Amino acid sequence: MTTALLIFIVLILIRVPISLVLGITSIAYILLSANSGLLITVPQRLYSGLESYGLLAIPLFMLAGELMNSGGITTRLIQFAKSFVGHFRGGLAYVNIVANMFLAAIIGSATAQIAMMSRVMVPAMEREGYKREFGAATTAAAGLLGPIIPPSMLFIIYSVGSGASVGKMFLAGIIPGLIIGLSFVILVAYIGYKQSLPKSERVPFKDKLESTFKVLPALLVPGIMIWGILSGVFTPTESAAIANMIGLIVGFFFYKELKLKDIPGIILNTAVTTATVTLLVAMANLFGWVLAFERIPQLIAEWMVNLTTNPYVFLLLVNMFLLLIGMAFDGIAALIILVPIFMPLLPHFGIDPIHFGVIVCLNLTIGLLTPPVGAGLFISSAIGNVKLEALLKSIWPFLIASMAVLLLITYIPDLALWIPNLGGK
Repeated sequence: MTTALLIFIVLILIRVPISLVLGITSIAYILLSANSGLLITVPQRLYSGLESYGLLAIPLFMLAGELMNSGGITTRLIQFAKSFVGHFRGGLAYVNIVANMFLAAIIGSATAQIAMMSRVMVPAMEREGYKREFGAATTAAAGLLGPIIPPSMLFIIYSVGSGASVGKMFLAGIIPGLIIGLSFVILVAYIGYKQSLPKSERVPFKDKLESTFKVLPALLVPGIMIWGILSGVFTPTESAAIANMIGLIVGFFFYKELKLKDIPGIILNTAVTTATVTLLVAMANLFGWVLAFERIPQLIAEWMVNLTTNPYVFLLLVNMFLLLIGMAFDGIAALIILVPIFMPLLPHFGIDPIHFGVIVCLNLTIGLLTPPVGAGLFISSAIGNVKLEALLKSIWPFLIASMAVLLLITYIPDLALWIPNLGGK
């Protein structure tokens, strides 16, 4: 196992894609441990990692995001936000955050959201007089809302691995997502006051009314999804199919920006992204099987139970551990590997799996903006054309605000559990 661990570390350091790292390390362990007979079961393990109905929601929500973006919804969400908050000091930063909150209810992926919004908002903010690194930092931080406000790819994968309800996980992310968004708004207000950030001209009431009317079809998606899940009319996976249907109708008939010629490119983008995620899920399942073979989850569980019996101390240790893991691991891979380790511990400490899922996913989402891996950092830096060092200096206030919200959600479970306990299925 030691040699396999060294191979794992070396592959991570030379920046081999994490899915290949997990696969190569797993095969290396099997060969080095003289258990070559286990190779026969490797294909079965890879397949079984994907054999879940819940995972079907991932490509469906990705397709919905592509349809929404190509159908002109992104620009209308930004215009809607700008008409109401653009005239405040730091107005475009507020627009960035509010627009990301709306997009989070459609896309469900932080990296996709950061990439999309960096192309639009960073140049727009620079033209209005904002520092480019502040624009990139605001965009990257607001992208954290993607995996928290439903739908969320991380919530789906957590639910598949833990057996928790996908619908309840979606509902559990609503209040935490709104609190994160509010904390960013307060932070921008403070920075705007201290640094005298620019502001746009006030938009006439007529234009506000017009932008509101134009954005209503876009808001049908999160509204119908939340209503459907709460009422039990359809499952989260079925809601993803509904989102695609609405995206097609809105793009073709309301905004008329979605064309038939765009469909092949949209499907191709969805297929490539889905293949990337599903390969990672399959490889992580194989890696998790290797860890289970070595009893690593059981050993860690025994160590943590012996370390403390206090649930508050346990959650603090989990937060510290996950924040460190998030700095070095891709969030999806970390989620698949760690969930089987932590789940047996939850009954011992009396922790609700839904509440724990929000904590885990928020920790790993924050990891997108922390070096050395921090995929969100690199995406925002590259697309926003900002040096990584300058971006890091500007993003720290947002990270501190995110961690403060994390602690709030950790120790006030009702912030995550109130809506799911209303009766979501």
